[in-house]
Amino acid sequence: MISEQDIWNILSEVPDPEIPVLNVVEMGIVRAVSVAGPRVEVTITPTYSGCPAMKTIEEDILEVLREKHIGDYEVKTVLSPAWTTDWMTDAAREKLRQTGIAPPERESADKALLLGRVRTIACPRCSSVHTHMISQFGSTACKALYKCDDCLEPFDYFKCI
Repeated sequence: MISEQDIWNILSEVPDPEIPVLNVVEMGIVRAVSVAGPRVEVTITPTYSGCPAMKTIEEDILEVLREKHIGDYEVKTVLSPAWTTDWMTDAAREKLRQTGIAPPERESADKALLLGRVRTIACPRCSSVHTHMISQFGSTACKALYKCDDCLEPFDYFKCI
């Protein structure tokens, strides 16, 4: 008999197609796992409603369940509540940093602009806080492009959602 923990472990083998150093569990995309006898149900939520990777993620989950000989399964996509970067694990944030992507801040609500301040994003390469945004859009829609004023390297910042 397979357990919910077994399924979570299996799903941690599914990489995020846009950031393959992360898996869909670390990203917080997998919301729930339910095992009732031989039936497995996996609930996923897109990182944003127009995420082009969701079909690939669903197909990758179905494939890994088939490979592990799970016979009766279903993957459900739910949109509410909306995914938030707050659901990313600490391991995911550290992996982002190690690959040169500044991880999202701990709090998804950015009130800095309301207070006349600019959000301070630390460079993932040298840890300097002397950085500035070049573009609101980086390599994917969920990232912004920044540049470090100290090491002069450009980097993506995974936006808070």
